[in-house]
Amino acid sequence: MARLQGKTAVVTGAASGIGAATARLFSAEGARVLIADIDFAGAEKLARELGPSALACQLDVREEADWRRGVGGLVARFGTVDILVNNAGTGTGGPVASEPVDGHQQTLDVNVTGVWLGMRAVLPLMIEQGSGSIINISSIDGLVGVAQLATYTASKFAVTGMTKSVALEVGGQGVRVNSVHPGFIATPMFNKESPGKSARYEDAIARQPIARPGAPEEVAMAILFFASDDSSYCTGSALVVDGGHTAGPYRVPLA
Repeated sequence: MARLQGKTAVVTGAASGIGAATARLFSAEGARVLIADIDFAGAEKLARELGPSALACQLDVREEADWRRGVGGLVARFGTVDILVNNAGTGTGGPVASEPVDGHQQTLDVNVTGVWLGMRAVLPLMIEQGSGSIINISSIDGLVGVAQLATYTASKFAVTGMTKSVALEVGGQGVRVNSVHPGFIATPMFNKESPGKSARYEDAIARQPIARPGAPEEVAMAILFFASDDSSYCTGSALVVDGGHTAGPYRVPLA
């Protein structure tokens, strides 16, 4: 299919995980893609894989100058920007009383300010052309509280709230803004963080209705829905991709 034929997209955190899966899917669906990541070597590698429809960019989402350079380069090459996927994210955990202040601030800078700067970078262009789709990657932790993840949860609640607020602000100008909320997804970040918490994660996943981690490609399909005209009547919406994790209390195994 070619649901994004002729469209131009920015995907942050696109060198690996959900971002890379999204960039690959967008390219397969006909889009021209800016593969933006602080890991420039990884972004370049994926751009080479995808061919002339892809452009790599080193982009630290916390830096407004990086956003201007990245979006400017995309527009100079392809003429427009139709889609933004604010996917880049980070997080620390632990009790509030012992969580390092610098880790707290970095999480807010990347997950909140980075999303805010991304929207600021593309919205004037989208408003001028009268169309556009922004997809902000929140989390199931942007819907419910999680013990010992206060900062990360706060940052993802902020993404959820910003999504709805900006959707109300720009909907009348042809721009749609929606959020996707992944659960336990088998990404490099999840795999890196999980060893010390493996028993906790494995127990949580085992009690889900779909008792396995999700694949990045499964989240990418949800992102594609919001990026394409299939979701033309959706804005301010939240799509959860979590194997049923947040549907209700954990299942009690039958005796």
